[in-house]
Amino acid sequence: MDKILEFTGNHTLLVAALVASFLLLLFAEIRRKASGVLAVATTDAVRLINNDAAIIDLRSVDAFNRGHIVGARNVPLDELDAKIGKLGELKDKTLIAVCDAGMSSGKAVEKLRNAGFENAFGLKGGMNGWAAEGMPVVTGKKTVTNKKAKGKKSA
Repeated sequence: MDKILEFTGNHTLLVAALVASFLLLLFAEIRRKASGVLAVATTDAVRLINNDAAIIDLRSVDAFNRGHIVGARNVPLDELDAKIGKLGELKDKTLIAVCDAGMSSGKAVEKLRNAGFENAFGLKGGMNGWAAEGMPVVTGKKTVTNKKAKGKKSA
């Protein structure tokens, strides 16, 4: 203990920098926890979906029918407030909110978290980002892997 005090006395600037760095890191972590992570990347979303996350598609019914993530439920953003009570069975699950470009899902995630859905996240880039990554979408009865988006022709 005497050596620590001696070191501190001899290197006050170094110790001050260490304490300041620690406090800055602590402040950043507390701030991140308070604001919460609101959006996840496509790869993280796939991992969450594989671990039984539920997907809420916030787009219009027409956009949903043109193509959506496998297993997604369509709850248009303008109807979310009215239908949030019907999603009660999903409170214990991780929810991923999906919109067109990832802009509207942030508002939905805040509404969901305020309603008690603690594990609600938005998909960064929305369906546009999902499709750009070549991830599968369901259109009607078949699954499409977006090979055309990558420049490949399908048979």
